[in-house]
Amino acid sequence: MNEIKLERRISLLQATAINMTDMVGIGPFVVLSIVAQTMNGPWFLYAWIAGAVLSVIDANVWSQLGSAYPLAGGSYNFLKAGYGEKYGKLMSFLFVWQTMIQAPLVIASAAIGFSQYAGYLIHLDTFSTKAISGAVVLLIVLMLYRKIETIGKISVFLWMGVLVTMAWIIGGGLWHGNFLAPIKNINNGLELNYAFAAAIGFASVKTVYSYLGYYNVCHLGGEIIDPQKNIPRSMFISIGGIAVLYLLMNVSVASVLPLHQIQQSKFVVSEFVQTLAGSTFANIATILILWVAFASVFSATLGYSRIPYAAAVDGAFFKVFAKLHPTKHFPHISLLVLGGVAFIFSLLFKLRDVIDAILAMRILIQFIGQAVGLILLTKQKGLKHFPWKMPLYPLPAILAIIIWAFVFFSTGRNMMLGGLTVIVLGIIAFFIKSKRNKDWPFNKAN
Repeated sequence: MNEIKLERRISLLQATAINMTDMVGIGPFVVLSIVAQTMNGPWFLYAWIAGAVLSVIDANVWSQLGSAYPLAGGSYNFLKAGYGEKYGKLMSFLFVWQTMIQAPLVIASAAIGFSQYAGYLIHLDTFSTKAISGAVVLLIVLMLYRKIETIGKISVFLWMGVLVTMAWIIGGGLWHGNFLAPIKNINNGLELNYAFAAAIGFASVKTVYSYLGYYNVCHLGGEIIDPQKNIPRSMFISIGGIAVLYLLMNVSVASVLPLHQIQQSKFVVSEFVQTLAGSTFANIATILILWVAFASVFSATLGYSRIPYAAAVDGAFFKVFAKLHPTKHFPHISLLVLGGVAFIFSLLFKLRDVIDAILAMRILIQFIGQAVGLILLTKQKGLKHFPWKMPLYPLPAILAIIIWAFVFFSTGRNMMLGGLTVIVLGIIAFFIKSKRNKDWPFNKAN
């Protein structure tokens, strides 16, 4: 009997669509007001630029690792390779450990945002809001329960809705508003001091959340066509395209609505369209925003479902997660478990807390840990080991470590402690697992 394996069927176009639909979820529509509140001035655009800069810098790390290890699971493989036999098992286990909590949080955040924004169309009480967010997660799992080539086509279709929505918002500002005014006034009252740096840090927590997903292609590495080229290309194309769209969207909204309305609004983009074209078109715009949010949940769930699968295949996680569907050839157990946990989270948590928790939980192991691992791996194997090499190595990797540390600090004390607690519990779980399996890596030489 032939072994069932993942199939390389995702093209550059489809990989880019998957990344961009993951990035442009409900995030930019719900955090726009939060960022404006935090910055408290026309210079809130700088927070969106900061998020784009960090994404580009970090994408260099992902591209160099992703081109060398184009396998399902992304960071799981990167951490294992970067820290070697002795510490690689611990780091990769910690990544999967936090993924089982963090990935459902990401999925739940988009579903919660979807249900909250639906409140513009119809009045929803607390129960109805939770019911909608839970239903979104269940529908996504149902849609993903199929072959990868079909999912690639669905991703492109959903991506088209993302582009139409963003084009409408940007076009509305260009056509009706004083489009250049927010750019001309961006430095009004700006003082480069500690207060501004602190505000940029806190606001960047939210803008970075809106850029997350540029690396989704790495989680699907085992299903990407010509991964050495398409993995880096899809990430930089995604970041460049999304950065332009986000900045133009913010400028467009700020050219029509006054700053105080942007800061106070729960449905800022819908109110923007209502100001320009009336309530009917605002309702249509809201439906498109919900389309975008739905597409993001779809893409994020797809990518994360491959991580427990990759670890289980490698013998580093529970064996049941290594199973592929017998006819559709995708990790169905992993999909169902993550979807189930995300369903529970979508009923329990609030969006603002979820956003901070997502970043605090991921930064130390996945982002900082991964960049450090790349430096260690390059020192051991040399740059020739990597099909794609970042410009000015190792400067982008060092910058990524410094900036991510700043963002981690900006999540706040409670979130930092929460992230550290998850890591400590993961270390304890790893020791227990290693002892039971008689697989103690620290007695072995690297």
